[in-house]
Amino acid sequence: MAIETVLVAIGPRDVERAPRLAEEAKDVAGPSGATVVLAHVFTEEEYHDTLDKLDVQLEREATTPDDVARHNATIRDVADDLAEDGVDYEIRGIVGDPGEAIVELAGRTNADQVIVGGRKRSPTGKAVFGSVAQEVMLNAPCPVLYVRQGLE
Repeated sequence: MAIETVLVAIGPRDVERAPRLAEEAKDVAGPSGATVVLAHVFTEEEYHDTLDKLDVQLEREATTPDDVARHNATIRDVADDLAEDGVDYEIRGIVGDPGEAIVELAGRTNADQVIVGGRKRSPTGKAVFGSVAQEVMLNAPCPVLYVRQGLE
């Protein structure tokens, strides 16, 4: 099976994990020449708050979630890392429930693999990885690579 598309979900808590997410994406996408889709999911409130904070030069009605995601510092860091190694990427922004949106985008982009981050959990938390990561791992239409914080 050829890998053509790798979806990397990047959330607000992925700042420290960004270099590792980029490395994992390059390890998967690089050898096959796959495109990496960098995705950031906003809740409705986060999206509108971010729009207000950006003070973008675009007309607000013409601004898309993709435009707003392109301004995310963590997305830009991962994109720069991918570009340095010649890995093709695109940036997607989505407004909605994070877990559901990532699963939906994985299907829509025909992702061959999803890469999602998470943090180290307590023994109780280990039973449930976390709502976003768990949702993606249980429902994605393709294999999911879980990148845990703290293993750098």
